[in-house]
Amino acid sequence: MQRLLPHPLLTIILAIIWLLLNNSIAPGQITLGLLLGWAIPFFALQFWPTKLKVHKPLTLLKFSYILLYDIIEANFIVALRILGKPEKLRPAFIVVPIDLNSDFAMSILANTSCLTPGSLSALLAPDRKSILMHAMDVEDVDVFIHTIKTRYEQPLKEIFEE
Repeated sequence: MQRLLPHPLLTIILAIIWLLLNNSIAPGQITLGLLLGWAIPFFALQFWPTKLKVHKPLTLLKFSYILLYDIIEANFIVALRILGKPEKLRPAFIVVPIDLNSDFAMSILANTSCLTPGSLSALLAPDRKSILMHAMDVEDVDVFIHTIKTRYEQPLKEIFEE
């Protein structure tokens, strides 16, 4: 069964994302979503050296909710700041120390910052102990680092490493 359905949770998540992108729950879209949800992990299996383990699924659900909320909120904040006085923006590159060991968790952290408007990850240090991030408007570097570590890194550590 494991060989035929390598990542059941990912299959379901991809199918749901497909349905949301198409804004339809027609039987054909459900079928296509499930087919893509199965095919993508199946054919990408050779690129995943280890099996993905979710240690705390409820924390993953909470993390997803927080991320969705942050994406929506950041869109409004970025729009207001750009439409306001862009010359008042304080862009910055910030080195954020990370304590993650899982490559997958590091990847999710890097992608999380890119999904949230106004920030993005630029470079993972060769020693994998820090990540260079760019933020469009930073008032306090320490607050930015603390937010990344508590809001994103800590839940990812709980979900994928403990």
